[in-house]
Amino acid sequence: MGIKRGTTLAAVAVVVVLAATACNGDDKADKADAAKPAGAAAAAPAADPYAGDKAAGDAGAKPAGALTVSTTDRLGPVLTDAAGFTLYRFDKDTAKPPASNCDGDCAKAWPVVPAGDASAAAGMDPALLGEVVRKDGSKQLTVAGWPAYRYAKDAKAGDLNGQGVGGTWFALAPDGKKAAKAGAPAASPAPAGAGQAAGALTVAKDAKLGDHVVDGNGMTVYRFKPDTAWPMVSKCTGECLAKWPVVPPAERGEGIVEKNYLVLDRPDGKKQQTVNCWPVYTFTGDKKAGDTNGQGAGGTWYAVAPDGKLITTAP
Repeated sequence: MGIKRGTTLAAVAVVVVLAATACNGDDKADKADAAKPAGAAAAAPAADPYAGDKAAGDAGAKPAGALTVSTTDRLGPVLTDAAGFTLYRFDKDTAKPPASNCDGDCAKAWPVVPAGDASAAAGMDPALLGEVVRKDGSKQLTVAGWPAYRYAKDAKAGDLNGQGVGGTWFALAPDGKKAAKAGAPAASPAPAGAGQAAGALTVAKDAKLGDHVVDGNGMTVYRFKPDTAWPMVSKCTGECLAKWPVVPPAERGEGIVEKNYLVLDRPDGKKQQTVNCWPVYTFTGDKKAGDTNGQGAGGTWYAVAPDGKLITTAP
């Protein structure tokens, strides 16, 4: 009867090995980083978050023509240009008065829709269409006051790759609101805990945390120090998951390291996204995009750098 209670607790830990040779050794380097003074483990500056989008963005500012409405299974009616490409709005813009806050590299990843030749889609109120003069003097199409954009990573008509990116970009409905199915709430940054992440994991900036990973709703993503990357192990189970929901499989957005971006098949049936083999979570105590209330919780929960390492800087 020499088995101690500690081994019983360890037995309930979630242990799954995936792509073993790919993850081998990464946890040792990360533990060394975690032992450094607070802030020392923060990631090096992330790669340009718009890299790869620039060429597409430069070519993207083309006339909209006669707008159309595309009915999608995911979002219901979505406003598109004459070629069928989805039009988007940006939460950091304003509609009253109309103003665009997407310039520079942002406008290369999110090409503006020029005003001038656009005409309303069938059944759409033409009075909703307008224009705003941008900082460079060009005129941008507005829909119910909201400046309209395309997304450089939408490769073909009907793509919705920009939906939910950074928790601030959303497809336009024909009335200028965020597209959403009838009876469903319009897309908006939602509190963690629903167990679903829209869009892709991307990189956000914070004055103290620096570059850190957020889910498609803009909610901060965390790691649990007792977890390991080799083998890939999540030790957050039961009541722990009620406060720290797993991040479900998500596309890898701009700036996130590609190495070992894998999905963990948990014995509880959940599929969990990992970043460089580290299981990642959100926190139910974060109520809106940009919250970092989970940072440093219990001395075991920390935000995640774009390369998967812990960010031990205080919030």
